[in-house]
Amino acid sequence: MNNKPKKIAFHTFGCKLNFAETSTIARSFTDRGYEKTSLKEQADLLVINSCTVTENAEKKCQTLIKQARKINPKIQIALVGCYAQLRPEIAEKLEGVNYILGNEEKFRLVDLFEQAFDNCYTVAGNINTSKVFSPSYSLGDRTRSFLKIQDGCDYFCTFCAIPYARGRSRSDSIENLVKEAKIIASQGTKELILTGVNIGTFGEKAGSSLYELMQALEKVAGIERIRIGSIEPNLLSDEIIELVAQSRVIMPHFHIPLQSGSDKILSQMKRRYNSEVFANRVKKVKNLLPNACVAADVIVGFPGETDEDFEHTIHFIDMLPISYLHVFTYSDRPEAKANQFSHKVPAKTKKTRSEKLHELGEKKASLFHQENMELTHRVLWEATKSKGFLHGFTENYIQVKTNFTSDRFNKIEEIILGSSDQQGNFLFTFES
Repeated sequence: MNNKPKKIAFHTFGCKLNFAETSTIARSFTDRGYEKTSLKEQADLLVINSCTVTENAEKKCQTLIKQARKINPKIQIALVGCYAQLRPEIAEKLEGVNYILGNEEKFRLVDLFEQAFDNCYTVAGNINTSKVFSPSYSLGDRTRSFLKIQDGCDYFCTFCAIPYARGRSRSDSIENLVKEAKIIASQGTKELILTGVNIGTFGEKAGSSLYELMQALEKVAGIERIRIGSIEPNLLSDEIIELVAQSRVIMPHFHIPLQSGSDKILSQMKRRYNSEVFANRVKKVKNLLPNACVAADVIVGFPGETDEDFEHTIHFIDMLPISYLHVFTYSDRPEAKANQFSHKVPAKTKKTRSEKLHELGEKKASLFHQENMELTHRVLWEATKSKGFLHGFTENYIQVKTNFTSDRFNKIEEIILGSSDQQGNFLFTFES
C-alpha cells in the first residue's frame, strides 16, 4: 500500500445492532491509519453493513451498490452482514462487489482489504454453529452510544430469517460490558442504548440476566442515561420494570414487539406470548411510570391474517396506552417457515392495512405528546445542527428542538414541553 491513507466509507442498513457493529468495523480501519469519509468524497472502499429482514431491505443494498459504482467506478465494495450471510450466491452476481463477508467474518475485513484481493472474496461460514460473540459499540457519531450486549436468537418465529443470519443466542459477560461502558463514558458520551437481537435472553447460558446487567451499568460513572432496546413481552419481567421505575439513570422508554393483536396469528407466528401477556406488560409499565414511552412493532399481512384478525389488532392497540408504532408489511423470507404457508394476503390488502395502522400510530403518538404537554422533562441535546435548530430527546423519547447554541451540545437540561411544529418537534420554554 502507498503512503497516502486510503479512504473508507460506511453505510448501514437495518437495526441499531448493525450501527454498533459498523462503528466497531470502522474503528478497526481508523486504528490502522485509514481515513473515514463519505461515499461522495471518492472513497477507496465502501463498506455496506446489510439487512435482510425484508425483501425491500435487500433491494436497498443492491441500489446503493449501483449508485456507488456511478459515483466512483473504481471504488471497491464490501457487502457484509445479514444479506451477505444468507445470500452470498446472489451477492457474488452483483457487479462491483469485491468482498462478501458474513456476520462472523465481517470483523476481519480490514485484514482482507490489506491483502489486496482483486476479485470477489466470499466468506460466509455456518453462523448457526458459532459460539463467538463479537463485542461492538458505537462511538463518536453522536451523544448516544449503541452497546451490543447480545447476538443471535433461539426463538425461530415463523416470519423471521434473523436466526439463520445471526445464529443462536449468545452474550457478552457483564464484566466486559461494564469495561466497554467505561470506555464509552471516557469519551464524554452520556447515553447508552443496550442492543442485540433478543436482549431479554442476555446471560441465560451463563447464569446471569439482563436485570443484573442493568444494575451493573447503572453504576458506571459518566453514563447518565441508559435505554434498553427492543425486548420481548414474555422477557420483560416485573423486576426490570420496577428497576426502571426506581432508577434515575435507566430511561422510561420501552420497545415491546407485539406483531399482532390476534392470538391465532401470534400462535401461527410461534410467538412465545399471547395478547393478554402483552397487555399486562404495558399496564404494568404505565402503572409504575405513567409518562413512560411504550413503542410496539406490528406486522400486517401475515399469511392467514383475515379482516377479522386485523380488526382485532386495531381494536387491541387502540385500547392500550401505546405511545407509537413501528409498522412492518409482511415479506416472505426464503428461510422462514411462513414462506411455505398458504392463504397469502394480497399486496393491495396489505397496503390498505398498513395505511390504517400508520394512521392509528399517528393518533397514538399525538395523544402521547398531548399528555406530556406542559410537563417538565430532561432533554439530552444531540451534537447536530439542523436548519438553525438543535434537537434532542426527553427521557421518554419525545423529540424536541431549540435555537442552536454550541454550548448546549451533549448537555442535559430541564424543559417544559410547549407547542409542536409541523414536523412534530416540540418547542419549549425553560423552567424559571
